[in-house]
Amino acid sequence: MKREIDQRHASPRVPLAIEKAIIAGALALICLISFANVLVRYFTDFSFAFTEEISVFMLVILAFFGSAVAFARDEQIRISFFLERMPTRVRWAATLTTLIANLTIFALVVWFGGRFAYEEWLFDATTPGLGIPAWWYSIWLPIAALVIIARLIGRFQRQVRQQVPD
Repeated sequence: MKREIDQRHASPRVPLAIEKAIIAGALALICLISFANVLVRYFTDFSFAFTEEISVFMLVILAFFGSAVAFARDEQIRISFFLERMPTRVRWAATLTTLIANLTIFALVVWFGGRFAYEEWLFDATTPGLGIPAWWYSIWLPIAALVIIARLIGRFQRQVRQQVPD
């Protein structure tokens, strides 16, 4: 029989500094845009409504790269009440099932997000607010999903390596 070491103390081989910097930058940009918008609306009748698309894009970046950090740290949302009470074999089956489901979902995001970005590039689609190429935003969906897939695989490898004999 094997016993498990606490997964949360295992750190990823590739540091999370890049993802953390992207998250911090996205959050800072959202705050700056929102603050500037409030100030401009308060003192004038002008609105920076066109910056909404940048804020929405930054929220998507924040969510995807935040998810990558959460998966790498094994801190994603789950119902651990039941998982902690399962026998080891059932817990590993649940972990493997979760890994396969997550890999499938993010592989689909890579595939369809890549096709979507390609089509936006192919048809020269532009954004409604700023008029910049729309693929500049959409190309980040498959890239961020690939980062999440890499973090999922890395975390699962660490979980497998941490199994030690009694």
